Amino acid sequence: MEQHNRWPVAIIGSGNIGTDLMIKVMRGSTRLEMGAMVGIDPESDGLGRAAKFGVPTTAEGIDGLLALPNFKDIKVVFDATSAGAHRANWEKLKDTGVRVLDLTPAAVGPSCIPVVNLEDHLDDSNLNMVTCGGQATVPMVAAISAVAPVRYAEIVSSVSSKSAGPGTRANIDEFTETTSQALVDIGGAGRGKAIMILNPAEPPMLMRNTVYALVEGDPDVQQIEASILDMAAKVQGYVPGYQLKQAVQFETFTEQNPLYLPESGNFTGVRVTVMLEVTGAAHYLPAYAGNLDIMTSAAMAVAERWAQHHSTTAENPALQEARA
Repeated sequence: MEQHNRWPVAIIGSGNIGTDLMIKVMRGSTRLEMGAMVGIDPESDGLGRAAKFGVPTTAEGIDGLLALPNFKDIKVVFDATSAGAHRANWEKLKDTGVRVLDLTPAAVGPSCIPVVNLEDHLDDSNLNMVTCGGQATVPMVAAISAVAPVRYAEIVSSVSSKSAGPGTRANIDEFTETTSQALVDIGGAGRGKAIMILNPAEPPMLMRNTVYALVEGDPDVQQIEASILDMAAKVQGYVPGYQLKQAVQFETFTEQNPLYLPESGNFTGVRVTVMLEVTGAAHYLPAYAGNLDIMTSAAMAVAERWAQHHSTTAENPALQEARA
């Protein structure tokens, strides 16, 4: 694709996630190009690197972005700040006509897991990228739900404490709530629960995720496993470091040996256990920061699909006027 056909994008948040995303866009995207890097700390490494790369920068936050001469050309804004900051940023962006990808747990717009429901949101103006745990685990729950009814899904996401910056730590409550809801709304589970663990181990551990799904009745376990493996391969299409750590596990509970659930009583059926590992691409962050890499990779995949989808569609004149 020719350079002039690329979509200019802006990144709000010059921390770890924003900087990694910038490098991904510059090194690996055929449909996007950097239009601006936005932060609030003029001494941040992300703003410094962007300036060296010749990317327009501002340390004045959202107001600085809106004031940039080239803002009118920006097609997509990635928000890699915090849940609270995103809500404030969206208030100032929602009438500009720009599309926004929210990498915080704010969940202002619909939640998106690229391999599951991106095609349903090609014309939305604000999409929430759920959480790192959600990007890793919801596809597995969706894969199971596609072939068998999932009564309950629970995920445990363990990440290196070194990969968790102040934004991640400040949003842990939002992480659990947003991920739990995505297990239901996108994954298809009857109920969902998410647990996040910051592991201080040295050397730092890779991101690990365990998915438990309770499937009622007598499901075809071979069909479930095939669906899981197929979904994992799709995620690897944009997150190469995503992999099953071991074979899918199945445990059957009968009326003679039921599984007791405190909230709903005895369960009979099959418990499916999927163990995942995510190794980061190490574009900017260390390989152990797979939790951040899966977020930036998923967000870039959405923006590229948006650009592809709209590449042959003329923008709405009213939209252009609103952004002028």
